Amino acid sequence: MKPQEIADRLEIGDVLARYTHAIDAGDWARLDLVFTPDAVIDYTAAGGIRGTRDEVRQWLAEVLSQWPGRQHLIGTTSVRFEGDEAVVTASFTDTLAPSREMVAADTTGLIRGGGWYHHRMIRTMYGWRSKELVEEQAWRTVQ
Repeated sequence: MKPQEIADRLEIGDVLARYTHAIDAGDWARLDLVFTPDAVIDYTAAGGIRGTRDEVRQWLAEVLSQWPGRQHLIGTTSVRFEGDEAVVTASFTDTLAPSREMVAADTTGLIRGGGWYHHRMIRTMYGWRSKELVEEQAWRTVQ
């Protein structure tokens, strides 16, 4: 690998980390550091919406307030470069809990799931940003 590709892969990894940290912390403004202003985000596979960055930001703030305990883990990531664009797929697992306090494993309202995030990223003057995210669900459990 050439040094630029290594640097790009590291930066794309940071974009994925910023995404999960923003969602888990409820830091919705941080999504500006993940997505382009015209990005399309599609959560329909998980029962969510498909919309622009700002529409999805508002929806996430509303819906995820019901689960203040949130944790996303990013796993295996593949990146394919197409000039100044990159097709990125990252596996994930997530847990949504009705509290940030300790709860029993069989607590009602606990949601766990996993699947893949499919991003189409572009190199911008501010670094790599996602212009499209499609979530693909592999599994989901709800208690």
